[in-house]
Amino acid sequence: MKENIHPKYYPDARVKCACGNTFTVGSTKEFIETEICSKCHPFYTGKEKLVDTMGRIEKFRKRLAKKAQ
Repeated sequence: MKENIHPKYYPDARVKCACGNTFTVGSTKEFIETEICSKCHPFYTGKEKLVDTMGRIEKFRKRLAKKAQ
């Protein structure tokens, strides 16, 4: 088997969410930034939250309004 082909493993990699929550995981990256975690994800919190990716929600609402007319 080839040696030195695997990336360095960080057992205490830090993860920071956009909501401010931070926690540690094992990863090949030392620091990870994410937009949604288990503290703010609608599935886990039970609260409805619209996650807009590149204006898709506005685009959908425009089509819906146009269809209603």
